[in-house]
Parts: sequence; C-alpha cells; structure tokens
Amino acid sequence: MQFSKSTDYALHAIIHLGHSQRCNNVGIRELSGILGVSESYLSKIMSKLRQDGIVRAVPGVNGGYELARPADQITFLDVIQVIEGRQQLFECSNSSSQQHQLLAEEGAVQRDQKYPGKACLVEKVMNGAEQQLHQYLREHTIQSVLDEAFKRCSHDVNKK
Repeated sequence: MQFSKSTDYALHAIIHLGHSQRCNNVGIRELSGILGVSESYLSKIMSKLRQDGIVRAVPGVNGGYELARPADQITFLDVIQVIEGRQQLFECSNSSSQQHQLLAEEGAVQRDQKYPGKACLVEKVMNGAEQQLHQYLREHTIQSVLDEAFKRCSHDVNKK
C-alpha cells in the first residue's frame, strides 16, 4: 500500500498553512515554490481540499489559501481521504472459491451486519488492519505535527 504524491503534497501544504496561519494566507505561487511542485498540479490538490472544507480560498490580489478550521481539528485521515478517496482498502473478491469457503466464519452475519453472508478470515484481518490505520491517522492532527516541529526547533536552539 502506498499513498500518492498528491497526498504527500497535500499534507505538507496543510502543515505549511497551519504554520503560516498566525500571519496570513499563502498564495499558490509561494506554496508551490516551497513544496517544489508546479502551480497547476498543486492548484488541483488545493481545489479538492477546498471543496471538502479543509482549506479556504482567499480571493484578491493578495489572496491565497488558509485553513478553513483550526489545525487541531484537521486530522491526517481527513486529508488522506480527500485525496485518496474513502473507499475500503481491501475487499475479498474470491468469495465463491473453495478456499474462501474454508476460511469463512459461520455466524458472521449475527456479529457484524456490515458483511452479509460468511465473512472471510482474510478479510477480517485486513479490515482490522485498516481500522487500526484509520485510528492512528485520526489521532494525529496537523497541530500535533506543528507542535512536534516547534519542540524540535526549540530543542535545537537550546543546544547552541
């Protein structure tokens, strides 16, 4: 599993906007220069983030982008799902095979109404992993990264 470059750029852009939030909005030219990506490519990413309410476009000559909500209310999962989509990472596609029948749990319908019929044990493991990943990404906000970066900078300054 690998996240796209768009997700990488989106996360870095959001973190930069969170850092810059105390000052003012950031123009697409400045943001693309900092991230080392073309303005047109970054504009498409920022458009998705705007449509989902993560950033807000500020019109005008001195316009640009700013966070639409506080950095502590934007999770990594929020940003990733905007860019990558919200589809399930794994889906058992071999449900009619003999192997699947051997790995299917009886009574899965009563325990988990989300999966009709017999639930494949492989799918159960994969869904559990996805839930763990989502929980981890939900626990990490843009603000938590900014706070960690600030601690590191403060620590480096105090070393000198």
